Amino acid sequence: MIRPFRYYLFIIKEEKMKLYEDLVWRGLIKDVAGENLEEILNGEPITFYWGTDPTADSLHIGHYSSLVTAKRLAKAGHHPILLCGGATGRIGDPRPTAEREILSYEVVDHNIKCIKDQIDRLFDGKAELVDNYEWTKDYKILEFLRDIGKYINVNYMINKDIISRRLETGITFAEFSYTLLQGYDFLHLYETKNCIMQVEGSDQWGNITTGVDLIKKKLGKEAYAFTMPLILDANGNKFGKSEGNALWLNKEKTSPYELYQYLINSDDSKVLEYLKVFTFLSRDEIEKIYDEHIKEPEKRIAQKTLAYEVVKDIHSKEDAETAIKISESLFNGNIKDLADNEIELAFKGVPTYNTDEDTILNILVNNNITTSRREAREFLSNNALSLDGDIINDENYIIKNDRKYHIIRRGKKKYYLIKMN
Repeated sequence: MIRPFRYYLFIIKEEKMKLYEDLVWRGLIKDVAGENLEEILNGEPITFYWGTDPTADSLHIGHYSSLVTAKRLAKAGHHPILLCGGATGRIGDPRPTAEREILSYEVVDHNIKCIKDQIDRLFDGKAELVDNYEWTKDYKILEFLRDIGKYINVNYMINKDIISRRLETGITFAEFSYTLLQGYDFLHLYETKNCIMQVEGSDQWGNITTGVDLIKKKLGKEAYAFTMPLILDANGNKFGKSEGNALWLNKEKTSPYELYQYLINSDDSKVLEYLKVFTFLSRDEIEKIYDEHIKEPEKRIAQKTLAYEVVKDIHSKEDAETAIKISESLFNGNIKDLADNEIELAFKGVPTYNTDEDTILNILVNNNITTSRREAREFLSNNALSLDGDIINDENYIIKNDRKYHIIRRGKKKYYLIKMN
């Protein structure tokens, strides 16, 4: 039986922290707009929204770091509206260095469908999903400029951090106008759905405050918002596709096992932060885990708990337990315990060769796993080659067609997937 790594925990009765205090303890509140945010979050249920643009057909772990905060608010009783920007995604928000690629309408529509499906699954079908294209597609430009543009000063827009950084290299009018569109989203949701708060990552602060100011100037009402710090890896990089290190929430792009492996290898300096940000474990549970981690860091209890909890939430308990099984089987050299689909997950991307029954020596040489028969014999005689976890030193050993896959390991880290014909 595979036990989740919460097996290590002792459940401690505690007085549950209020939402605001819990968010502060987890380090999830960076910038704040509006008075008395603490009272708003700890008080009666409100409606809030979180949004993203459909720049790809899947969200990634960078999105999840703020989506999981929206999920905390929902668990506390607040009503989430999750926006996918069919309108703003057709324009593209300003990037720090260059204009975004303009996507075709067909690609945008496809991406929206995929992202909505992911969000719906993450929130167990309990979130309200909206698309800002619905309330902007028929808005005439002259009316938009009169109704919205007249309330936002150009100097105010130029002083937005993301815009000011692009002034020297140049920024298109479409990108420049993006903050007006997002500001209008907040105004529209405030008026039509009594949505009084926006929650985003800190890179959206400039756009958020446009919406807050627009609501105040046009309606004379107060709106609220807070941002979460961007989550960085140990090298100081964002978890985003533009950084080249995206971990996708689509299991076809990043398998649950790959996500598990990435998180289980989290740096010791980051694992406490990640446990606070990415999991729904309580403060007492997290502190207990981290105390165990400090005492016996070699067991990586904190990283194992983190990886299990995140994969379970994003995908399923079954996917998380499969990832644990694969990880432990590989660590213990029990490759024979893995099913074909588990081997495919574990060795995705390693060199793969098709072959018939043959001697280990011929397979090594004919598939360029070794450069020569002489080198192959050296590896075999030095016990540096294993087949399915077992050391092989007989050059005449026959790899049989008794299973779909065999795994050859050369040295400590080089793996080869042998697929039997």
